[in-house]
Amino acid sequence: MPKAIISESTITCPSCGHKETEYMPTDACQYFYECKGCGTLLRPKPGDCCVYCSYGTVPCPPIQTGRHSCCSSQ
Repeated sequence: MPKAIISESTITCPSCGHKETEYMPTDACQYFYECKGCGTLLRPKPGDCCVYCSYGTVPCPPIQTGRHSCCSSQ
């Protein structure tokens, strides 16, 4: 039985610590995220495909389903 996809992730800003729960896109990468606390523009860490994989409590939906990343057709 396939595992259910979690569509929400809480992003934590590494600059100010602000936390915000967001819905993750299922059909595109989110490369940038502006912190609602301090305005810092977050980008994925090297080796991560999106801001959810870098700063979120839950990885993006493609990673959850076993795809290599949300940015590729793998």
